[in-house]
Amino acid sequence: MMRDAYDRLICVVRSLTPIPDDQIAKLSKVFHRSHLRAGDFLIQAGEIPTQIGFVVSGLLRLYYLNSAGIEFTKAFCPENHFVAAYSALLLNHPAQFYIEALEDTTLLLADYRDYTQLCAEDSCWQTLNCRFVEGLFIKKEKREAELLLTDATTRYQRFLTEYPDLEKRVKQYHIASYLGISPVSLSRIRRSLN
Repeated sequence: MMRDAYDRLICVVRSLTPIPDDQIAKLSKVFHRSHLRAGDFLIQAGEIPTQIGFVVSGLLRLYYLNSAGIEFTKAFCPENHFVAAYSALLLNHPAQFYIEALEDTTLLLADYRDYTQLCAEDSCWQTLNCRFVEGLFIKKEKREAELLLTDATTRYQRFLTEYPDLEKRVKQYHIASYLGISPVSLSRIRRSLN
């Protein structure tokens, strides 16, 4: 099971950029297995993050909570995705959002200092980071455009395309929160599409 977790991480890393075998071997020294039960938090708003993670199995949700107690889902993190409160990690500031396990979740976690030390040892890791940051930027820009330029029905259809199996795994109010609409509006959209 542990070998399978690292194999998945290696596959995703190598899909982003070529990494020599001698460097790949170092991943098992930096990333360590961890488990969250459904409802547990990887990080809570106000905490200073110290780790980056890779989701082996399970599902995480990243969300903001305003002063009125209303949740705004930022993203979902299913299997084979990296996860962290990135800007807080880079700036060494408290996280502004929560990362919660929606299902029992197995992760490979790395202390960010250990990971940056690894990155300093070979340029292949810097290339990986560049590809990773490019991917995050593209995803963020796409998400902003969807929220600003498309209607709720289009956003829902794009959600189904981007996360094809998530609708069965995620509560409807979490999806509505991700789309920036009420659960009632989401029910209406779903009815109209059926």
